[in-house]
Amino acid sequence: MKLKKFIISSLLAFASLTFTSNADAASVQTHRVQKGDTLWKIGMNYGVSVSQLKRENHRTSDLIYIGEILKIPQTISAYEKDLLARLVEAEAKGEAYAGKVAVATVVLNRVDSDLFPNSISEVIYQKDQFTPVKNGTIYNPASEASKKAVNEALVFRGQGRGSLYFYNPQKTSNSWLRSKQVTVVIGNHVFAK
Repeated sequence: MKLKKFIISSLLAFASLTFTSNADAASVQTHRVQKGDTLWKIGMNYGVSVSQLKRENHRTSDLIYIGEILKIPQTISAYEKDLLARLVEAEAKGEAYAGKVAVATVVLNRVDSDLFPNSISEVIYQKDQFTPVKNGTIYNPASEASKKAVNEALVFRGQGRGSLYFYNPQKTSNSWLRSKQVTVVIGNHVFAK
């Protein structure tokens, strides 16, 4: 009886692994390179970083060929992309497009940093981090510019100056935040690490 249970368990485990592998293989997204495509444009289309595209397709250069099929790596979920766009909208409404990209980049840098949680939603909802979470504006819809800024930040991921913080010096007197190394100033925001 034990041998029969072992055989059945083994067969079920094997079938589960086979099905999972086939499902994963079937879910791999690809892109056929068209005239005018660049890794940057492809990344913007799918919300994937250029470095991820290169790594997934075993590239060391940006060179791609018309007709070539590239594997598109997994990116963030639609929920997290929308959440990030709503944060960008609330934090950088009225700011230049570059400021919107920089706000999204700060969140992605935090996700990639050992100092912060490991997901976009955990970073955004981390206690006392973002004013829009406190005042509820995080729940307002994002503009097309904010959605585009998120995609651009995703494409740019890992290539910036490592900003982990941003603030409006006219709205905060936090000396700890002001003591951080400034990486760039865009519009009304100071970005720092």
